[in-house]
Amino acid sequence: MGFFTINEVKKEFINGEVKEEILKGINLSLKKGEITALVGASGSGKSTLLTIAAGLQPASNGQIIFEGKNMNTMNQEQIRKIRASKFGFVFQYAHLVPFLTVEEQLLLMLDVSESKLKKYEQKKEIEKILKLVEMVHRKNAFPSSLSGGEKQRIAIARAIIHKPKVLFADEPSASLDSKRSKDVMSLIRDLTKTLNITTLMVTHDKEMLSYADHIIKMSDGLILQNEDSIL
Repeated sequence: MGFFTINEVKKEFINGEVKEEILKGINLSLKKGEITALVGASGSGKSTLLTIAAGLQPASNGQIIFEGKNMNTMNQEQIRKIRASKFGFVFQYAHLVPFLTVEEQLLLMLDVSESKLKKYEQKKEIEKILKLVEMVHRKNAFPSSLSGGEKQRIAIARAIIHKPKVLFADEPSASLDSKRSKDVMSLIRDLTKTLNITTLMVTHDKEMLSYADHIIKMSDGLILQNEDSIL
């Protein structure tokens, strides 16, 4: 039994008089300490599945079981609290706040997640996380002075500073060159293992699949293939 389970999840939209099925009954089990990669052509449903799993939009039918509870029956406030405290997000672009230093970005995330740490404990936690992503030396830097790879490393630090149970990564390396892409994916893989996080990632880059434990191929709202990657 996976730590995070998706049962018969469907997503439908009404376009005029036409019902469009985006997801047609998805079943997926995610485990701690593993990366599951969703791949498929544009329109296959992979990004929709990720956003539903992350509580960013509701499923039309089915269950998203996290810590034994069905998120699809929760209200918006309950889901918001889970997203803030137990989920982490990394997107294609870092989306850092331009007028905050690196340290302030992470302090803000701790506030959003309603961290119970005292201020001096938060400072220590930030130092620890920045060491993990090898960015301690940029603690007082503003985003405008960071390279693309550095920004993404800070985005990853921000995503894990509150010690989430699940990390959602949507094309996390797509805006980077080949070397920086590999650096970022190596970091995500290492943090997934070290911190025992459940990571669900969407990617179109075949080179990034070597970092995943499981590869889920999707097409037309269905899972075509579920296979373990060879690491």
